Amino acid sequence: MKICIFGDSIGKGVQLPDEGHYEKVKLNINELTGQADLVVDNYAAFGCTLTKALSIITNHASELAGYDNIFIELGGNDCDFNWQEVSDAPNAEHKCKTPFGLFEETFHKMIEVIRTNGGKPIVLTMPPLVAERYFKWVSQGKQAANILKWLGSVTSIYRWQEMYNLKVVMLAKKLNVQLIDIRTSFLQNHHYEDLISKDGIHPNEAGYHLIYKTAAEQYRTAAQLG
Repeated sequence: MKICIFGDSIGKGVQLPDEGHYEKVKLNINELTGQADLVVDNYAAFGCTLTKALSIITNHASELAGYDNIFIELGGNDCDFNWQEVSDAPNAEHKCKTPFGLFEETFHKMIEVIRTNGGKPIVLTMPPLVAERYFKWVSQGKQAANILKWLGSVTSIYRWQEMYNLKVVMLAKKLNVQLIDIRTSFLQNHHYEDLISKDGIHPNEAGYHLIYKTAAEQYRTAAQLG
């Protein structure tokens, strides 16, 4: 079985240990998924948005038909803001990296490119962030009070990400793309924050363990039904 991944740092398996810098999680994906012959080509990139992913996918278009499936894990960077600009001008209007309209348009193009070139896309939902931790992380070295003034409340960070996650779900349904829901697997844990790194957004090793396990289970179920 051969798959490829287009995504951001979560698709790449990046975590932030309590002590140290960002690093790739070290897990045996073949063992976790129960697929000994699984071959994975990972084209995910730190900071990747839908627009950047579309460019990467287009560059690999001739290879897409050679995979059993194309896994798409995106959205976390698209809904993010330039926090320094927010800190400097809390009364101004600020747009996220990929506004809603562009997000939907680019998502359509991405799926079209994959299918036109013989690929079979599968979309993953986003793991939930931990608002308090993420606010603390993005506020480092900035005027936290100004950022909070613009946000209105720390929890609005979570709600904004949830809105983009729902958009992913709706677009997958609209385009008849298989969806793997990793977000629910996180939220079923009463203390899902224990599965997230100290920056509030990247899963830790336990979180990635849950992602790979959930993806494998839902993939197998869909294959049996399909």
